[in-house]
Amino acid sequence: MMPETNNASHNDSSRGTQQFTIPLAIILAGGMIASAVYFGGGHGGAIAAAGSLTGSNTPEGKVEPVSGKDHMLGDANAPITIVEYSDLECPFCKVFHDTMHQVLATYAGKVNWVYRHFPIAQLHSKAPMESEASECAADQGGNTAFWSYIDKIFATTGSNNTLDPAELPRIAQGLGLDVTQFNKCLTNGTHGKEITDDVTAAINAGAQGTPYSVIIMGDKQIVVNGAEPYESVKAKIDSLLK
Repeated sequence: MMPETNNASHNDSSRGTQQFTIPLAIILAGGMIASAVYFGGGHGGAIAAAGSLTGSNTPEGKVEPVSGKDHMLGDANAPITIVEYSDLECPFCKVFHDTMHQVLATYAGKVNWVYRHFPIAQLHSKAPMESEASECAADQGGNTAFWSYIDKIFATTGSNNTLDPAELPRIAQGLGLDVTQFNKCLTNGTHGKEITDDVTAAINAGAQGTPYSVIIMGDKQIVVNGAEPYESVKAKIDSLLK
């Protein structure tokens, strides 16, 4: 199923009932940009999503293998990995984030979750800096701080570019991180290229909107194209485990 184009305001009342994404076609209007571009500068700069929108949504051979640089939640030895490409200001990503926590609780030891950044700066100009902030948190507190940080962003933001940037160091402080070090990391754009690389990888994996996830078990892959409800994700997982 292709991502649904929703030209009205994004409404969280559709939680658990429909599949939603924020499609890149809205921003790029079916065109192609040759590569992702990072514009350096204070506070992390901005990121332009890139890539062709005419390719297949089939991700096989395109999803970058999970490695030590990834942020994973759950048992690393679980037979199933769900790789999610997400935007921290996307309202549908906010909904799906809760869904994924429910999935991990249900499939403890059977499923792990890898989070990768896909901020769509043309819609959410604050999202790239928020992605960088999560990596700055990880610099100090590792994987645990990363997941706690993005959990808190999703819990705090109203989505659609509504998070006050002043909340970013406050969240870091609330997690017991060194705020001075955090601010230096963020201001210097330390993780700008890293976020840009994730955007490019998302396009290469077939993502045309957010959230975009791929369930992987061995050589089998199933796309979760949008904020599919828990029951839909569960059915896809069960089809691999049977």
